[in-house]
Amino acid sequence: MARVHPKAEVAASAVLAGSVEVGPFAVIGPDVELGPDVQVGPHAVVCGRTSVGAGTRIFPFAVVGEIPQDQKYAGESTALIIGTHNVIREHTSLHVGTAQGGGATRIGDHNLFMNGVHVAHDCHVGSHTILASYTALGGHVIVEDYAVLGGYTGVHQFCRVGESAMAAGASKISQDVPPFSLVAGDRARLVGLNAVGMKRRAFSPETLSALKRAFHIVFQSKLRLEPALLQVQEEIGGVPEVLHFVEFLRKSERGFCR
Repeated sequence: MARVHPKAEVAASAVLAGSVEVGPFAVIGPDVELGPDVQVGPHAVVCGRTSVGAGTRIFPFAVVGEIPQDQKYAGESTALIIGTHNVIREHTSLHVGTAQGGGATRIGDHNLFMNGVHVAHDCHVGSHTILASYTALGGHVIVEDYAVLGGYTGVHQFCRVGESAMAAGASKISQDVPPFSLVAGDRARLVGLNAVGMKRRAFSPETLSALKRAFHIVFQSKLRLEPALLQVQEEIGGVPEVLHFVEFLRKSERGFCR
């Protein structure tokens, strides 16, 4: 049976797994589903058509599932889908999607959202990411697995942040961030390869060497983009991480940090 503090407000139609904990003065809306072992701290609000996966912890004063800050939003029924074992710290806000953006904001598994983070409508955040304090994602942003965004980073609408990329604190991201890269600044520019992040993921020396070669060809060889990407494919396209890097850059619509 769920453990709900007597001073919490839980709608009768909300679905709570038996091992859920809800703290005092928390509010759980009528269209909310909380999975096993979810913890909702005091004064947190979970509302909208929101599902929260097992083992996720929502800290005090977080607001999860509110309507978008988008003037095109017209009250349509949209969703926020949160995976398992996420940590959502104090004063974080995660909003539902819009009809124009596919109808859902999606969060993967094992992510850390530090205090004051904002994830806007229609964002897709992968798994094992870290969004440090006061980072803000504009609408329709994609953050791939294992990305790390330093504190006070701002990401412009429709930008993509690639797998295992890292943005230094206070970065302002207005273009796509290539996978496995390190970026910094206002506006964010490429610093180099995120070698530390990849070593923490135990990438093999061969993979690290291949990515280093790919970065050199694309960013330092003075070739135009498509010839550079073709050369990367011909030389080291058999490495899955390199292939992902190439395809990410090819699909960029906003341009990418250089």
